[in-house]
Amino acid sequence: MKSIAIFLVLGYVLVSSVDMYSRHDWTKLILTHHWPETFCTMEHCTANFSYWTLHGFWPDSGISCNSSWHFDPSLIEDLLPEMRKFWPDLLQPASTSFWKHEWQKHGTCAAKDEDLNSQHKYFSKALELYHKLDLDGALKKSQIVPCEKYYKLGDLEESIMGSYGVTPKIQCVPGKGGQFQTLGQIEICVDKQFQLTNCEKTSKELQISDNEVLPFVLLSRSGFTVCDPSVPVYYPPLSAKHKGRGFFKA
Repeated sequence: MKSIAIFLVLGYVLVSSVDMYSRHDWTKLILTHHWPETFCTMEHCTANFSYWTLHGFWPDSGISCNSSWHFDPSLIEDLLPEMRKFWPDLLQPASTSFWKHEWQKHGTCAAKDEDLNSQHKYFSKALELYHKLDLDGALKKSQIVPCEKYYKLGDLEESIMGSYGVTPKIQCVPGKGGQFQTLGQIEICVDKQFQLTNCEKTSKELQISDNEVLPFVLLSRSGFTVCDPSVPVYYPPLSAKHKGRGFFKA
């Protein structure tokens, strides 16, 4: 009987931890761009885009905050042509399932803010920031373009910091043998007023409570890792063919 009681208590603590994690107020939003060529090399799809596309617009805390708030594509019908171009589903181009996933997992948490409390506000704000930032243009200003040569991670960071004045998070797919890494994803962060802010965690944010450790580990399945500053970075052109690892939706 005692062992059953302990098991029930542990189960309650685990559920409570996950619930507390999902209800924790967010402080910043992560506008996540991914490079279609890298994604499609990993997922065996066709990358018909020669520019960075949106992966998501994610609060830094909270997952699936309102399961009853269902995605309705008719509410963003006027945005769909733009979303198909700049926030496409690379695996199923004719489907809305990717946007449904992003809304239910991330949008319902972002919607705690009045400026994002509808599907239309959420998706339109992400598109607005995407165009304002113009990640492709920022990189091209520093002559960083897709090609067969390798770049230093520091050069990419300096290019982005020079354009935006904040620190991004740049993620890669490790290459075989560790001789290079492939550029895959770049995160640019904004605060609740949609002003640019550093993506790097502060010392306070690194002090993850026991209630947040397990969900953080379980949800770290993007398929990308933070780029290693000591390893050359490959920024593959559209026609490139190389092998990578599997990718999970985030």
